[in-house]
Amino acid sequence: MGNRQFLGRSVWAGWAVCGLLAASACTAGATKDAGAPESADEPIALTPNVQPGETDIAVSTRVKVIAEDGKVTSGSLQTADGATSIASRIDDHGWTARERLEPGTSYKLKVTGTGDDGKDDTVTRSFTTQQLTLDQQTYPSVAPLAGETVGVGMPVIVRFDLPVKNRALYERHMAVTTDKDVEGSWTWLSDSEAHYRPKQYWPANTKVNVRLRLNSLPAGGGVYGQQDQDVSFKVGRKAVTVVDVAKHRLRYTVDGKTIRRIPVTTGDDGHRTREGIKVIMEKFSSIDMDAATTGVDSEDPGYYNIADVRWAMRVTNSGEFLHAAPWSVGSQGVANVSHGCTGMSTADAKWLYDRSRRGDVIKYVNSPRTLEDRNGWTDWNVSWRDWVAGSALQTS
Repeated sequence: MGNRQFLGRSVWAGWAVCGLLAASACTAGATKDAGAPESADEPIALTPNVQPGETDIAVSTRVKVIAEDGKVTSGSLQTADGATSIASRIDDHGWTARERLEPGTSYKLKVTGTGDDGKDDTVTRSFTTQQLTLDQQTYPSVAPLAGETVGVGMPVIVRFDLPVKNRALYERHMAVTTDKDVEGSWTWLSDSEAHYRPKQYWPANTKVNVRLRLNSLPAGGGVYGQQDQDVSFKVGRKAVTVVDVAKHRLRYTVDGKTIRRIPVTTGDDGHRTREGIKVIMEKFSSIDMDAATTGVDSEDPGYYNIADVRWAMRVTNSGEFLHAAPWSVGSQGVANVSHGCTGMSTADAKWLYDRSRRGDVIKYVNSPRTLEDRNGWTDWNVSWRDWVAGSALQTS
């Protein structure tokens, strides 16, 4: 009992002393919680994914700098001569180049950031990328051409001069956008060729942009993409020509309205014109037509070599054209006497030529011979289900 009273008096006395010494160390602020962490601001840590003086860096690399305990405030990546700057972005995680690298090129990297301690720091790097030969780079060529106006049947065609094994990776970097609501898909005809088409013909007067971000993208087998591409083109009016092989008639329509009917002659019994949906691939105001180019030997009775054929438009790889055929005017509208081409009078051929564009649809009906797959741009003869199945992203 006495001890408890003594302790009570001691505590009371301590409180009294603290009351008298309010500005002394006895205040509540002088008592520190031993379990609370210290709050010290840290300097920024900038970590690039390339090393100083590094050589043979893969061209597929996207250079980045990770920032910890602070934020990046500026950054640049340039070729060593300062001639080319690489686009980049800054976010909460650091700095990242938007583009991959060019082969056999020296670069300079400089990134600056501010740490949580309020102090700036800068990291620099100089490095060089791997050398690549042309045999290690695949170049994508694109049709239609930039600025071209095409017909509603025109597919987007991308051809590579070296095979692409990483089809799915490439397709993810191949975008087609339009100013109208269009459902479309890529399909791969081979490792070297991909086509894009809508589910139905392009809507008339559609603006289309093809954006390929393939530069330095690994194609597989040690091959890389050689160049990015941006191609914008326009789809014109909806022109569809229907050729009735059995009736020897051609009907030209625009936006569903028949504009003109033209008498024609098509392939004879030994050279039947193929039935199916074809697309104008090329136009020639004048062309020499040699049957040897379609596999006919010069000794063959069906061989021909005609110079200066006017107003010719190709629709198959095998040599079918629409063209002027003044030598067969007597048979046009009456009989089929050609080697597979669609012949008409010179005046009618010029009229049609002047109104036609690459990509216009030419539909052949009532022929016993079927158009072979890929004998021209035969994309519209493939069902939508099968077309979409040809996309590399369906199986990736």
